[in-house]
Amino acid sequence: MAPLPETPTAGYLVWRLATRWRAAVDRAVAPHGLTHAQYSVLASLHGMGRAGRRPTQRELADHTGLEPLYVSKLVRALERNGLVERTPHPADSRAVQLAVTDAGAEVARRAIATVRDLHDHLLAPLGGRDAPAARQLVETLQALLAAPLP
Repeated sequence: MAPLPETPTAGYLVWRLATRWRAAVDRAVAPHGLTHAQYSVLASLHGMGRAGRRPTQRELADHTGLEPLYVSKLVRALERNGLVERTPHPADSRAVQLAVTDAGAEVARRAIATVRDLHDHLLAPLGGRDAPAARQLVETLQALLAAPLP
């Protein structure tokens, strides 16, 4: 690992941490046949489905923070692998609704458990996922994400 600058900026540290965590998640979900991006879409869609929602691709893009075109590409790959299904939207002929298949739900459950274990490992230096320092980190990151961009 390259040495950090003497006075790293918050942006640099967030970028480095995001890059490191993304690579770790990529490695962790690879045995499930997923990339990090596919995992993000499948796990989000699985959670939305458990809450009784069948989102459109646009709604899923908004939920994940990914670009709609990228979500479309990811959904097509997941659909080819039998993990996601697209059905016509009942109220909008231009849109499709998304749902996780039974096979997709099983992959999602296993991958979510894998990533949960990984997060426990990654948050161990802060005392674990439920430690005050980890909760403070989450609150800080949420505040930064909620701040409008210029």
